[in-house]
Amino acid sequence: MSIAWHEIRDHLMLSSSTLNFQRNFEALRRTSEPLAHFADPAALLDTLHVGGRAPDEKNRLLVALVGAAQSGEAASDCALTLMLLALWPGLDAVRRRSIWRRIGTGEEVASEILARASEAIRGLDLQRVNWIAATILRNIERDLIRTRQREDRHQNLRSEINPDAIPTVVEEPSAHASPALLRDDLVSIIGMDADLVIRVAIDGFSQSEVATELGLSEAATRKRYQRATRRLRDVLQEFR
Repeated sequence: MSIAWHEIRDHLMLSSSTLNFQRNFEALRRTSEPLAHFADPAALLDTLHVGGRAPDEKNRLLVALVGAAQSGEAASDCALTLMLLALWPGLDAVRRRSIWRRIGTGEEVASEILARASEAIRGLDLQRVNWIAATILRNIERDLIRTRQREDRHQNLRSEINPDAIPTVVEEPSAHASPALLRDDLVSIIGMDADLVIRVAIDGFSQSEVATELGLSEAATRKRYQRATRRLRDVLQEFR
């Protein structure tokens, strides 16, 4: 029997309220200074979702949870559950966009996102990542789209070409280089706000969704987006 998306969240929330989960959370508090100030999982999640802390402080909490989830210790599953709940608004936005893109049915997309999120949290290289939430959510959505594109290409090959003629290695199209080149150009003009502009102006995300991914307030996201697009307009004017 399949489980609806909201039921998955309800199950995670219920598991986070059990006595055993609270004991594991206490273990996390004892071994992680950033988490030591929270009396229970609900207080931590409130801070991550709607708390007034600065983005870098929230990111520090996510770093602590990812490290605990990767530790392999008894409380690692507790940390993984808290990470999934912390990322839930962003994961839900990815789910809605994936269904809109017809990547799969609601149940297929929900199952795929949950599996990929757990895998991403367990395998994230904390030495190479700056913003935890934005990186995980962006990678999940990118991989979902690429997987669907690969499946579509393979389906076209199966229907149009003799199976014996299919090459062993199917190369990624060179168009994948274009987004990277665009980002490099934007970074040279507006700095790290390039990711913000790309997510809103090109990928079609709302500013509130990008705010969640980047761990920013909506007001800060709106101000940075306006400043970055104003700078882009000024640069374009110089070339006219």
